Amino acid sequence: MSTQYQHIVRILGNDIPGDKKIIVGLTQIRGVGYMFANTILNTLKINPNQRMGHLSTDHIQLIEKIIKDPLSSDFPSWFLNRRKDLETGVNKHLITSDIAFTVRNDIEREKTAGSWRGYRHMYGLKVRGQRTRCTGRKGGAVGVAKGGKIMPSQAGGAGAPAAEGAAAEGAAAEGAAAEGAAAETPATDTKGEKPKTESKGTVEKKESAKPEKK
Repeated sequence: MSTQYQHIVRILGNDIPGDKKIIVGLTQIRGVGYMFANTILNTLKINPNQRMGHLSTDHIQLIEKIIKDPLSSDFPSWFLNRRKDLETGVNKHLITSDIAFTVRNDIEREKTAGSWRGYRHMYGLKVRGQRTRCTGRKGGAVGVAKGGKIMPSQAGGAGAPAAEGAAAEGAAAEGAAAEGAAAETPATDTKGEKPKTESKGTVEKKESAKPEKK
């Protein structure tokens, strides 16, 4: 019997850290729950609070044997997860990858038979009688778009006249603004220079410089 501490304990292809409690480590095996693990440890008289790394090789072999065939250790049939199998009619306990394989085969059989459950599976609906009025709904949500965005008008649609009127009003407003800006700016010549204005003194000097007519 080996009592050396192991950092990794391998049970049924599952690597379990040695620092975990035995009752917690066994639940990492798919198909083994808390109650199932507790029953195994009570049958083998193992302390559930002991660490996985302290398990001996003989204890590991006994645990694997009970998990594979619980009925050999006088486990009740209601403890198993596959009672009265449809193909064999035998009570058995599924573990690891056998669970997913069996579930997939059961779903395909329901679909092929065209049962109500198979129909629900085909269309991705809930199968076990859950409510679907407010949950489990699929497809786009129906409601009012938020944000107040104006949708582009379609040609010949009801929104076309309104869009044309809004465009005309916008053009008229732009034209009025341009006219007002032109009226406020002073007149300029072709070169962009302002016209020169003569003062009163300059006009008087020009008139005095003119020769008098005889």
